[in-house]
Amino acid sequence: MKNIKRFLSGICVCSLLTSLTGCYDLEQLPHDSVVIDFNDSQKAYETMVGVYQALNGSSVYNGFYALESATDLGWSYNGWWPAYDKYNISMGIANASYGGFSETWSGLYEGISRANNMIANMGKSNLDESIRIQYIAESRFIRGLLYSNLLNYFGGVPIYDETFTGDASEMLNPRNTAEEVREFVLNDLTFAIENLPKTRSSVGQASQGAAYALRGKVYLYNKEYEKAKADFLQVVNGGYGYTLHSSYADLFRPSGYENGADDCNEIIFAVEHMGGSSTPYGLHVQFLGNRASYGGCINANVASQELVAMYDCIDGKPYNRDDFFKGISDEDLYQSQFDENGQKVVSYPPAVDKLKAMYEQRDPRMAATVILPYTTYKGWVYNAAADCEMVLSNDGVYHSNEGNGYVRNAFNHDAYLWRKFVQEYDWGSQIADRGNSPVNWPIIRYADVLLMLAECYNQTNDQSNAVIYINQVRSRVGMPGLNSGPAWLAANSQDEVFERIKHERAVEFALEGLRFFDLRRWGELVEKTNGMKETDIMGKLIGGTKTIDEKYNLWPIPQSEIDLNDKLIQNTGW
Repeated sequence: MKNIKRFLSGICVCSLLTSLTGCYDLEQLPHDSVVIDFNDSQKAYETMVGVYQALNGSSVYNGFYALESATDLGWSYNGWWPAYDKYNISMGIANASYGGFSETWSGLYEGISRANNMIANMGKSNLDESIRIQYIAESRFIRGLLYSNLLNYFGGVPIYDETFTGDASEMLNPRNTAEEVREFVLNDLTFAIENLPKTRSSVGQASQGAAYALRGKVYLYNKEYEKAKADFLQVVNGGYGYTLHSSYADLFRPSGYENGADDCNEIIFAVEHMGGSSTPYGLHVQFLGNRASYGGCINANVASQELVAMYDCIDGKPYNRDDFFKGISDEDLYQSQFDENGQKVVSYPPAVDKLKAMYEQRDPRMAATVILPYTTYKGWVYNAAADCEMVLSNDGVYHSNEGNGYVRNAFNHDAYLWRKFVQEYDWGSQIADRGNSPVNWPIIRYADVLLMLAECYNQTNDQSNAVIYINQVRSRVGMPGLNSGPAWLAANSQDEVFERIKHERAVEFALEGLRFFDLRRWGELVEKTNGMKETDIMGKLIGGTKTIDEKYNLWPIPQSEIDLNDKLIQNTGW
């Protein structure tokens, strides 16, 4: 298959798929206004690209980062943009009519409709059999991925496959059970494994290795550890060429910008993005970046104090403030004074050098994930590159301004801002607006497979092998291996190793949207989030308190769907 990015730069897929950009419709794509000749290889290919493009829909994977605010790792400031923040969920004020639930449901089903269309029409096409089978396998991979997401969000949902020929008004099936949906997903992924090529033209193309990784994840989420282990071992030992990239930070920078590696061999499957003015198929970062970011972003999503405290010291010892700053106040660590015009810092905190030195003694993933006080961020101000410093002040006025060379929080809070995925300068002229960043969105990374494999080994009482795979991930960023000397690195029992896996997944995948599902499947969502208070870097209360109870372990069936189909039974508590 051709490189998807090259194809997107040549045609307007949005116009090709105009008839599906509103409500999802499980009827064939897109014959309301365009008749597709599936015997034409180019038209068939274009439609296949349209199936992939559904993954970039808002509330599908574009905005997936917002799930972090419904965990212990992040916060959203308000609930104005349901696809890109999850404030209403984290605050416990969402109900079944909340747009974040309905947008997720409809976005996933629209992608399924595109996949169904491709599967049905390839079955009737007179194209070469190898092409037909490959397109069917790719479509079934994507369909399996999307139904898996529906299962994880909502539990059992109605199954519509390629045999459904009605329109949206005829989608009146009752919910299938979770077991039936899972079996449907596994069948799709097994077909994909048997028929997808081992190699791929880009990280955005489904491949056999990606199908094994996803099937293993489905098994893991259902606690079928031996089956999951077998699939993950196939990913590791199957000759696919996956490796951990040497630089963690570069994984979240676009290829073509400095050492950007969002298309490297660690990325097993991703949503491919482009951000140029003529290729608006990008990652929406308006609510992720800060005011100093390209386009002047509105950081509705920020990192939590709890996340930053999770990053261990470089020797593997858990971080303890007193080990670095005993007897030093937060004011002496963080608070600067500006001049009378609020333009320039005239006095930095007395202990700022100690603060910077501490950063060097922490897990490198911390600095790659969040913008730390008194570090530099590569902003874009007045249409030019601008190195901006993150500064905190305490004179009653928020002076930090990008026009004066400082990072600015759009909501005037001294909170930790995200660095991961956020644009640096103009990404080497690869970004034209804040709604379309060129950074690919990783759905499955090799590091994820290694840690899921470690979890399988641990759950089947093989702690020795579990530690081997955990240590591979730690080694990439220079963190010492477990059981390599000091007592604080010891992990021998099943419970001890499990705690290490949970910790490693939190700091490795922060902002990638995995924490929400991890906490739910471990039964820890309520424990880790309910009652969290939003504080700034110095512990000052700046927001509300998270209120997440057991009903959030499954999202509600959107009320708008129940209104259309009274066979849909609501989840408990909603």
